[in-house]
Amino acid sequence: MLVIRFFRVGKRNQPAFKIVVTDKRNPPRGGKFVEEVGFWNPITKEKVLRAERIKYWLSVGAKLSESVYNLLVSEKIIGGKKIPVHKKKKEEKKEKKKEEAKEKEGS
Repeated sequence: MLVIRFFRVGKRNQPAFKIVVTDKRNPPRGGKFVEEVGFWNPITKEKVLRAERIKYWLSVGAKLSESVYNLLVSEKIIGGKKIPVHKKKKEEKKEKKKEEAKEKEGS
């Protein structure tokens, strides 16, 4: 399955990201990718996005990572609402596991 996600480049404490189309099984850092469709530098706020290629890959069936989806929504390349990407707290995860265990027992 193809996915469009960030590919980290740059020095330590100076991140920059290529936006690439890759197979989901490839590692996020150092893996091979099919095509580079953009670039984002969070420090200088530089963004280079090839909208026509991104739309092509989406039409072919590639999925977006949550962070890339939010970036494309903010740049108005695709429509929709942003997805909350923040990490969930450990307590919330524990409660969710307890609820799932209760559902399994009840079935």
